[in-house]
Amino acid sequence: MNVVAALVAVIGMVILVWLGVGVLKLYTLFGVIVPYAAFLTFVIGLVYRMVNWAKSPVPFKITTTCGQQKSLPWIKHSRLESPANNFEVVLRMALEVLAFRSLFRNLRADLRGRKLYYGSSKWLWLGAILFHWSFFIILIRHFRLFSYPVPDFIRMLDAVDSFFHIGLPHLYLTDVAILAGLTFLLLRRLVDAKVNYISHASDYFPLFLILGLVTSGMLMRYFLRVDITSVKELTMGLVTLHPKIPQGIGLVFFVHLFFISVLVAYFPFSKLVHMLGIFFSPTRNLPNDNRRVRHINPWWEGVPPKFLTYCEWQEKFKEQLESAGQPIDEDCYKDKKES
Repeated sequence: MNVVAALVAVIGMVILVWLGVGVLKLYTLFGVIVPYAAFLTFVIGLVYRMVNWAKSPVPFKITTTCGQQKSLPWIKHSRLESPANNFEVVLRMALEVLAFRSLFRNLRADLRGRKLYYGSSKWLWLGAILFHWSFFIILIRHFRLFSYPVPDFIRMLDAVDSFFHIGLPHLYLTDVAILAGLTFLLLRRLVDAKVNYISHASDYFPLFLILGLVTSGMLMRYFLRVDITSVKELTMGLVTLHPKIPQGIGLVFFVHLFFISVLVAYFPFSKLVHMLGIFFSPTRNLPNDNRRVRHINPWWEGVPPKFLTYCEWQEKFKEQLESAGQPIDEDCYKDKKES
């Protein structure tokens, strides 16, 4: 049902655009108002999430590590697994963000009878790398639609991406890679029983949404051609705050634009925001230096905490402890009895 709900939602978007643009001719709504509303939602939602994350206190230093912590001078510590300073944290974060290092090191666990077997799980890492890097390169390539003249590095990236000159127009390698990565990630959720069991509609919806976005983009480039001059006129008008809807833009472009708008507006409130959330995660952005630097709980600033001794705690919950059959430490009442 989760898969069906997500798929129906994406198909419903296509029908909505077909009715709005193809039937009712609401070009301004779907070409101007919806993109602007989506962008504002994206900015406001992202700022709200970042401010909330930044304001959240970190009561304990909970750095995730799996290597030797820096301690005595003659004991070699693991710089990436257990960073001891901010520079090493930056190195670990760079490998995590750019190469998905923890995912590469991930293992698959299978229970066969009474034995637990561990095995490599590199396919998930490869699928994630294909999807994320391809999406990023495609995003950078699209900046040629929002700039004039087009920067040289975008022209170079475009040339490298279509290096093999397959077909006319030339086939982009990232188009193939992102389609392969998306297909793998989707099939993994559908086929793997363990992953399927914990998957919700909110897990399938972004996959179908991005798959629709990629498919509509590839249709425009390779099959259902659109007037790229009119498209750039529209995008430049949006960027310069002088929106204008040129004539002759095909329906498939408005479907593509609506998918982008929904994805942009949905991003700050979905699991996709992990792309930014990793930088605010105390398990990743803190050095593991508990033995050298005392971590002060920010909740204690200005308001010294009041701690309970064990005897005070026992006195507070004495009735509950006795009713539960828990032993009572009589030494706590020794001074009272003697007095």
